[in-house]
Amino acid sequence: MAIGSGLGAQLGIAAETTYGTFVAPSKFIEFTKESLALKKTTAQSAGIAAGRLLALSSRRVVTRREVSGSLDLEVTNKGMGLLLQALMGTTVTPVQQAATDGYLQTHTLASVAGKSLTIQKGVPLTTGTVVDKTFVGCKIIGGEFACGVGEMLTGTFEIDGKDCDENQTLAAASYAPMSPFHFGQMALKAGTYGAETALDGIRKVSVKIERPQDVERFYANQASLKREPIENDQVKITGNLETDYVATTLDDLHTTDAGISLVWEFIGAQIGTGVSETFRITLPAVKLDEGPPVVDGFGVIKPTFNFVGLYDGTNQPKIEYISTDATL
Repeated sequence: MAIGSGLGAQLGIAAETTYGTFVAPSKFIEFTKESLALKKTTAQSAGIAAGRLLALSSRRVVTRREVSGSLDLEVTNKGMGLLLQALMGTTVTPVQQAATDGYLQTHTLASVAGKSLTIQKGVPLTTGTVVDKTFVGCKIIGGEFACGVGEMLTGTFEIDGKDCDENQTLAAASYAPMSPFHFGQMALKAGTYGAETALDGIRKVSVKIERPQDVERFYANQASLKREPIENDQVKITGNLETDYVATTLDDLHTTDAGISLVWEFIGAQIGTGVSETFRITLPAVKLDEGPPVVDGFGVIKPTFNFVGLYDGTNQPKIEYISTDATL
């Protein structure tokens, strides 16, 4: 029996071969909170019958079912591959680095067609019995990463799903030893793509990647369930840089509206010679929308620069992840 509170909860994920078709979880994610839930649309008959004062229970119907919610977690040195693949779109095979136990995953921005997950969560009753809630056809429609002074690197994933299946067997959770990336490992570099250098004065960074999709594909012959969402707008990449005003580098970029490449990375423990645990986001072209410094008191000037990520015409944004995971 599990602990009858959130302490006994679990969450497992697996990549689906066919949208909305259950696959038993193969990875178990350590999360801080989640809000995944079944949403149902109902219709109530309003037929008039002599003397009937209240609508009939038997005349209420469920006309559509879907899933929505989010998943918050700390970005760790293992187990992140399936979520990153579902967000970025590229089908990734980890590449061993030299003769070490380190494997590089390169998640380059691509279409997310065919990229869906089964997400199974276990929700404990106060008795310690854990209730299965299995969500199939889960598409990641947005992901945001953030880290500031004294913080861990966190990720939030927005999810749209096809249905909730409560008839599956709850998988037995198991967790590999892992540790979170954090501010002490963080670096931000800027400059020409491929030749970025360290940027001083950075206190906090956040990057948000949105994958707009048509999530309203409800048709006849689908038993009230949706078809796989289809991308219906360009990818949106935004973020902000919280800084101390130590130089005019970012201020000048705002003034001139010049583009620059940003590399935001976390380098963890060494896995083997020349290979370390890594989480790295590369945005080949960003432009600053807001952030000119203002003086609002006696303290150090702390401008926050908001940016948008764009295509430089050659290089796509990517997330690189080095861990000991030989598979996603």
